[in-house]
Amino acid sequence: MNVLIIEDEALTAQRLSTLLHEYDPSIKVLAFLPSVAKSINWLTAPQPASPDLIFLDIFLEDDLGFSLIEQLNLTIPIIFTTAHENHALQAFKANSVDYLLKPIGIEELTAALNKFKLFRQLPNEPGTEHLVVEQLARGDESKTYRDRFMVSVGPKLRSIRTDAIAYFFFENKATYLMPQVGPPISIDYSLDKLSQLVDPGQFFRVNRSYLVAIDAIQSVHTYSGSKLKVELQPAARQEVFVSVERVTEFKDWLGR
Repeated sequence: MNVLIIEDEALTAQRLSTLLHEYDPSIKVLAFLPSVAKSINWLTAPQPASPDLIFLDIFLEDDLGFSLIEQLNLTIPIIFTTAHENHALQAFKANSVDYLLKPIGIEELTAALNKFKLFRQLPNEPGTEHLVVEQLARGDESKTYRDRFMVSVGPKLRSIRTDAIAYFFFENKATYLMPQVGPPISIDYSLDKLSQLVDPGQFFRVNRSYLVAIDAIQSVHTYSGSKLKVELQPAARQEVFVSVERVTEFKDWLGR
């Protein structure tokens, strides 16, 4: 399999290459490209081999990765990679194979590449593009979520069941897990990544800093307008408000 990595962070690109070879040592990375402009130049120039799959970062050094697709009308299968979660719908409209949040782990990468294999097995006929997206989306319905997390507590490793976690929060450039009993524990995941790993029926990202379990919500208070304040147990270190743009979705989630 020939792969093209379009990523403006060199270390991230190299880590992705390492994970690809862990998945399949025969995978060949044709090039590492950091921008839309350089990617256009590479893709429009004669090359000894063509990519079967592109890993495309959404935020490149000169433009959004979507611009590359629009300018070249790309039909090569794409797996989007990003540190942000708010472009998933746009990515799937671009008929992507998958949408991975950084830092990418081997489990998520394996699932994405297995989807790509399914993608290649589907009929390549006009009018079937939407079926690809629909079938890949249906595959996510059977997704399994983490039932426990391994964390470091001093020199020891501790396994914490997900149903024993009240919430995750981001503070002072670090992410923490708040168990139902005990002090917060630092964890090596971003909140974006954790949002992918936990069951969305049990956890909700109320704002940029808090991902909360439904069982941890003690009460919800309405302020002026549509502003909502959430009281958590154990109590949070700061007041927790639901982002205005997430209020409607939050209310729907509570009412399920």
